[in-house]
Amino acid sequence: MQRDHREQLNLSWQANADAWTAAVREQRIESRRLVTDAAILQAVMALAPKRVLDVGCGEGWLCRGLAARGVESVGVDASVPLIDIAQSAGHARAQYRVCGYAELHSQAAQLGLFDVLVCNFALLEEPLAPTLDALHGLLAPGGRLLIQTLHPWRACNDATYRDGWRVETFAGFGAGFVQPMPWFFRTLESWLNLLNETDWRLQWLQEPLHPESEQPVSLLLLLSSARG
Repeated sequence: MQRDHREQLNLSWQANADAWTAAVREQRIESRRLVTDAAILQAVMALAPKRVLDVGCGEGWLCRGLAARGVESVGVDASVPLIDIAQSAGHARAQYRVCGYAELHSQAAQLGLFDVLVCNFALLEEPLAPTLDALHGLLAPGGRLLIQTLHPWRACNDATYRDGWRVETFAGFGAGFVQPMPWFFRTLESWLNLLNETDWRLQWLQEPLHPESEQPVSLLLLLSSARG
């Protein structure tokens, strides 16, 4: 069943590439427009990086935003259509390549080292330990890992507050989405335990709020490697 979820997750990003690109570029997603896009950009720029890796870069908006601010950025994603779209809207300081999370370790030499690694709403699978382990090998000395994910409290809604697979239907994101996306929900306790087990040390935690409801929209984590 886990394999089926992973395959469906990958198929979703292949099938929905154009619809997702339109939703992002037309700013259809309120939480992104009002809160989370600015939150991750500000968090990255506060670290004054020279080189950033965006893991799960999608259509490349974050890499373009960083490049426009003078930061060399590299985006990786397993979705060929999304990488093609990202490359078509390229920037001199932004590069993209097709790379699934399972390939991060084998491609480390080609990718090089980074001052900041970013996983912005990109850690959606259940077995994340291999990915988090591989990220250590991409971090420059003194570098940091930034993770932004849906706030566990907000994501819970009427469901039980337990780890488990959920389904994103992209309702309200506009037309063109043809494939629902399974994703793995984690409680805050589960997130912190997973990061500790993979030798990531929490530097700070933020909970960006919606400006009107003042409810938490996302969970933003800054981490350092405990592997030296």
